[in-house]
Amino acid sequence: MRAQNSQRKKLIKLIKLAKTKQNKNLNNTLKFAFKKTIPILFGYLFIGIAFGLMLQKAGYHWIWAFICSFVIYAGSLQYVLVVLLISGATLISSFVLALIVDGRQIFYGISLIDKFKGFKKLKPYMIFSLTDETYSVLCSLKVPEEMDEKKVMFFISAMNQSYWIIGSVVGAILGDLICFNSMGIDFAMTALFIVILIEYLQEGKNQLPALLGICSAVIFLCILEPSSFILPSLLTSSIILVLFRKQIEQRAGEE
Repeated sequence: MRAQNSQRKKLIKLIKLAKTKQNKNLNNTLKFAFKKTIPILFGYLFIGIAFGLMLQKAGYHWIWAFICSFVIYAGSLQYVLVVLLISGATLISSFVLALIVDGRQIFYGISLIDKFKGFKKLKPYMIFSLTDETYSVLCSLKVPEEMDEKKVMFFISAMNQSYWIIGSVVGAILGDLICFNSMGIDFAMTALFIVILIEYLQEGKNQLPALLGICSAVIFLCILEPSSFILPSLLTSSIILVLFRKQIEQRAGEE
């Protein structure tokens, strides 16, 4: 009996130690993921607030800001959505406009096919939550060996969406309580992209993809209108990167 009790106590101790270790690893993973999302936290709060204000000014209750950010979660498309709701646009025109505005995200998904293969049940959410900013963070992510990369990627995606939802709801509620001029608040999205790009360049990684993207964007911006240059620019950049993938990877390995 004493031997059995002793074994049970040891087993209980091992279980407690295992749980403690798991909790510690989970906390470290959450902290690491949160640090990676800090630039997006401030950007999404302000951008989300701007969307919430626009939706409230259009006559919609704050609950719709929550539903849109939870179900649609499409950044700039949500701004366009407010205009579509006001104008009473048809489903076909809304679909075409959505494809034009957010069609670039198709290319993001293609480049992350291999990374998302191991997510199983979480894969649909990872695809759904792949915004511009989340994609930028996931592409430049370096996870410590002791952490689960998939958990880190999931937490980053979930945290980013939560920031957007909170900002949207806060903006819609503020629109009911306070009257102020919100002109220029949507520049937070542009500022966020600039911060992410600078951080990427400072890390000393292979800068060819970033430089290619910048050059392609500038060329098509000069040729086309500001509202229609993004898709051709991304398509051109993607084709070049696919065609010269081996050379780019070789150079990255040498660096």
